[in-house]
Amino acid sequence: MASMTVGNATYAGLDDLPQVVPLFVLPGAILLPRSHMPLNVFEPRYTAMIDSALRTDRMIGVIQPQFDTSDEELAGRPKLCTVGCMGRITGFQESGDGRYLITLSGVSRFELRGELEERAPFRRGHVDPTRFASDLKTGLGEDDVDRELLLSTLKEYLSVNDLEADWDSVNSASTEVLVNALCMMSPYGPKEKQALLETENLKVRADTLIALAEVELARGNGGAGSTLQ
Repeated sequence: MASMTVGNATYAGLDDLPQVVPLFVLPGAILLPRSHMPLNVFEPRYTAMIDSALRTDRMIGVIQPQFDTSDEELAGRPKLCTVGCMGRITGFQESGDGRYLITLSGVSRFELRGELEERAPFRRGHVDPTRFASDLKTGLGEDDVDRELLLSTLKEYLSVNDLEADWDSVNSASTEVLVNALCMMSPYGPKEKQALLETENLKVRADTLIALAEVELARGNGGAGSTLQ
């Protein structure tokens, strides 16, 4: 049976996951299982969300708005993508000036089935993690990932862009943690990030990440690559 421990909570199966979660709408950002997302929370609607989550199961769903959302729409209730990822608050600090500094640890992706109609300051969604039940199994698919190709592509990408990496941390990370962290930190746009989020398994996610990097490298070398449309 697939199971996952995040912070002080153990999720032994889909029945342990909530069916309703507050929705943190973040353009250009994704959360993945067993990955960590630091957040500086200052908007009143989202500080209220954190207060509510801390009183209950500490779970929040991170989801992107649809890609054609304007800045004006983003300040309201924009239409959302259909897939997000729920995470548990595993780190919490008050700043002293009204902000919260939190860490979300990814648990499982979900499909958004609808939203609650209510007057709360933040949005809450009906979520279904069934399609992503394998997210609860640590390390699933690691042996299928071409880690050597992933690392060589990463080295080339960093070299071309004059960037550095903590190679001790990279080399010591499990393949799953490495792939998911690279996807979350990658500099790609919302469409590419969503494609990485929705991949069927770890191998496809790694292959997609490599392909995106190769496109960028080809562009830098005068190639005519194209990103996702």
